[in-house]
Amino acid sequence: MSLTFTLDPTPTPDLRDGVLDLWADVSNAGGAVGFVPPVTHETVRPELVKHMVAMVEGRTRLLVGHDEEGRVAAAAFLTRNTHRLMAHWLWLYTVMVHPRHQGRGYGRDLMAAAADAARTIDGIEAIRLTCRGGLGLERFYESCGYKEVGRVPGAIRVAPGDDRDDIVMLLPLG
Repeated sequence: MSLTFTLDPTPTPDLRDGVLDLWADVSNAGGAVGFVPPVTHETVRPELVKHMVAMVEGRTRLLVGHDEEGRVAAAAFLTRNTHRLMAHWLWLYTVMVHPRHQGRGYGRDLMAAAADAARTIDGIEAIRLTCRGGLGLERFYESCGYKEVGRVPGAIRVAPGDDRDDIVMLLPLG
């Protein structure tokens, strides 16, 4: 089965709860989505609220993938760059596929859907994202067409004595 992707879904309590469940489950499985396990829903909720406020204000767009049972199974946030000299690319944040669905190609499907979504936004020529070093994520993003364009050594501190590189990746859409 494949996921059904929706850009800009109606923000409902079910959607909010589904993304919250996804984010907490991905974090607790070791996913590099802004937290270090263990996390609770209450840990993640303030960050989700920030994203949802940005969605309502039109600054951020949500791409969500539902599985065959209608559950939120994947998500990513697309945010336009607000700097006037960099308005031709957007940020892709918090790329997540639920652990129960990993290994089925849904990550590639999500990345392709994100690129398709970005192509529908006037003036967008590229997608930029960052990922946490030490997990091999850059290899996954490279396999989706992204190129590493920068790296800040030790910029992400996941624990005392455990600093990881912040890796910048770019996908030209042209």
